[in-house]
Amino acid sequence: MLKTGDIAPDFLAEGSHGQPVKLSELRGKKIVLYFYPKDMTSGCTTEACDFRDHYTDLSSNDTLVIGVSKDPMGSHHKFIEKYQLPFILISDPNLEIIQAYDVWKEKTMYGKKSMGIERTTFLIDQDGVIRKIYPKVKVKGHVEQVLEDLRSL
Repeated sequence: MLKTGDIAPDFLAEGSHGQPVKLSELRGKKIVLYFYPKDMTSGCTTEACDFRDHYTDLSSNDTLVIGVSKDPMGSHHKFIEKYQLPFILISDPNLEIIQAYDVWKEKTMYGKKSMGIERTTFLIDQDGVIRKIYPKVKVKGHVEQVLEDLRSL
């Protein structure tokens, strides 16, 4: 299980912008790495749009936002286009990144248990160190809290 102070697990994946994303090559920038269950669902759309709406503040803080789900890249492109998302989304259908960050969890919905992504955000500093973990994210007010915590880095 990851904890604050750990080096963020490295990964290499295709980004929605058509370029590979290797976390270790992003050193020097702060990273908001957020994991979400599914494109185009209400909570995930609200969260993505909140990151979009605060993107200028995040960028001016020398911060990159990267969203990860297991949705295919085609779904990510539709999500980006429909909601004008200015940040990178990563598709992780094999759950490699999702499992490395320990966000693949048993969930219960309407009494039925299933495995899925637990909405979680990691705040990673310029040296690749995890400075804050937000487990079981409640969408309302989340991005504002991330921004406040970023300013203290």
